[in-house]
Amino acid sequence: MPQRGPVFGLLGPLQMTVDDTVVPIGTPKQRAVLASLVMNRNRPVAADSLINAVWGEDAPAEARASLHAYVSNLRRLLGSVGVDGRSMLEKVSPGYRLNIDELSVDLGRFIRERNAGVQAATAGRFDKASSHYSNALAQWRGDVLEDLRAFDFVSVFATAMTDEKIATHIALAESEIACGRAKLITGELERLVAEHPFREPAWEQLMIAYYVSARQSDALDAYQRLKTVLADELGIDPSRALRDLHERILRQEPMDAKPPPDTTLAGTFISLANRTAINTGKERAQLRAATGECYPVKGVATRIGRRSDNDIALNDPRVSRHHAVIIDTGTSFVLIDARSANGVELDHKRIRGSAPLSDGCHVRIGESDFRFELSPR
Repeated sequence: MPQRGPVFGLLGPLQMTVDDTVVPIGTPKQRAVLASLVMNRNRPVAADSLINAVWGEDAPAEARASLHAYVSNLRRLLGSVGVDGRSMLEKVSPGYRLNIDELSVDLGRFIRERNAGVQAATAGRFDKASSHYSNALAQWRGDVLEDLRAFDFVSVFATAMTDEKIATHIALAESEIACGRAKLITGELERLVAEHPFREPAWEQLMIAYYVSARQSDALDAYQRLKTVLADELGIDPSRALRDLHERILRQEPMDAKPPPDTTLAGTFISLANRTAINTGKERAQLRAATGECYPVKGVATRIGRRSDNDIALNDPRVSRHHAVIIDTGTSFVLIDARSANGVELDHKRIRGSAPLSDGCHVRIGESDFRFELSPR
């Protein structure tokens, strides 16, 4: 039975449906306003934040009036499908809040199924985990908000969510291998490493899948392909874990397709969850500067840079105007380099595009040093 009331989609083009019928949302900017509200669902979004997201740093004088008009249009649209537009899209200080059920959003359903898969795999129930991971990935209809990629706030959110999707694909592969279905997953893993050649965990699962399927030569070939791409593109070697796996395969050591729970990718997810709160809403994130000053991480996207329109403005000449963004994906926190001039360091290593944050890690932006912290609300 279709869900009553509007259902929203972020994991693909922006979408609102009622009884499985797609409802037209309007102009790109009106769609962008709704996208930002859905991303920040059930949390207040400041009017200034919406203006910055939709119009950028050089917003025209009439942007605020246009925002009010878009909100009015969206309320009428919600009213036309049988809900109280003013209650659902509520005026709250300092802006607006979209009050919706978490499971009325495809991202919310992805988070629920992904987390259930993590819990099942950690308990050693890999068949159940595989089912949950598959259900999580089934929520995706395409690239995140692919119709709104011209807006910078969408681009950084999409980057973080793509990381979440890849991680879930890898966790699914691990569970399938543990269930004795390695032969069925090699094609998907080959596609994954072709699209994301620097993702070592995907290569690791591909090597394991080939090896436990009695395809030692293919496993060794996968390692050589990884070694070549890392050397040619990044000038680095595979990680110690991959080199050790390669040695085990060379020696034809027996390998258990069902790893102990504490060594699974799900175990890694749980470890991260214990430090970063998988969408429990029970922890508060912040950046603590070396001076002791604390900067809260709020909402889906926390922008960091030199300009005053950032959520965290740093008076540092080596910081770009818009330097970095921290994304709360609902399952983790992700640090993104917003095409800065000097890069972003995480635990004393420059990140390539994006990297997951965990409690206690060191972040360096320009000449400013921070500790990423989580604490109970």
